[in-house]
Amino acid sequence: MKHMTNTLLVLLLLAACPLSGQAEDAIDPVGTGSTTVAPGSDDDLFMFDDMEEFIVSDPLEPINRGLFWFNDKLYFYLMKPVARGYRRVVPDLMQVSVQHFFSNLATPVRLVNSALQFKFRDAGNELTRFGVNSTLGIGGFFDPAKEHFNISRKDEDTGQTLGHYGFGPGFYLVLPVLGPSNLRDGIGLLADSRLDLTNYVWEENRDYLGAKIVDAINELSLDKDTYEGIKRDALDPYLFVRDAYIQYRQNKVRN
Repeated sequence: MKHMTNTLLVLLLLAACPLSGQAEDAIDPVGTGSTTVAPGSDDDLFMFDDMEEFIVSDPLEPINRGLFWFNDKLYFYLMKPVARGYRRVVPDLMQVSVQHFFSNLATPVRLVNSALQFKFRDAGNELTRFGVNSTLGIGGFFDPAKEHFNISRKDEDTGQTLGHYGFGPGFYLVLPVLGPSNLRDGIGLLADSRLDLTNYVWEENRDYLGAKIVDAINELSLDKDTYEGIKRDALDPYLFVRDAYIQYRQNKVRN
């Protein structure tokens, strides 16, 4: 669930972009589910910085659309109402502190993947952040590393590491509950889940699941209706989320 909510937050700026022409300009020349976005169209908002051709492989589109519909209903009828109720009873400062806490537990994901990409300065920063925030930050509920020492978090994950070493994204996937992904990132999620210290703080499956649900609901409580904006403004929300996710992940790998 956190994967989906984090992705939706990343799409906040993209949600405000005009989407006219997206469905019309996207073409599938061979009928395989691969989409080529033509330069010069309104879909240039999905082009990379160097304007290279942006290609989407989506051979499982009918299945993905079904899962997208399921996630959409789950979001509107369960997750978002619960998050809004949570927002009413939990103070803003506590919501941010919970976010810091789970981010701190995910430090090994960022640290290990920074090191695997030979970004040793970033890995060192993550190690320093973990030490500072786990002590001065009272178990990670606060972020003095950034606020007082100007040491910012550097997001890295296994999907990015695989991309760094030349593994392509593979075909697009919509995961139940988790949301947009692709073959490479789906494999990366499995590795990331083993690096996340949440697994070891709550070793019982029931406790771990409860912790992840709290994490996801807390993330949604901090969201300002990003997905609602996508649904309102996009001609085809499925295509919007798919193309924005793929471009976002490609840029994360490149940077």
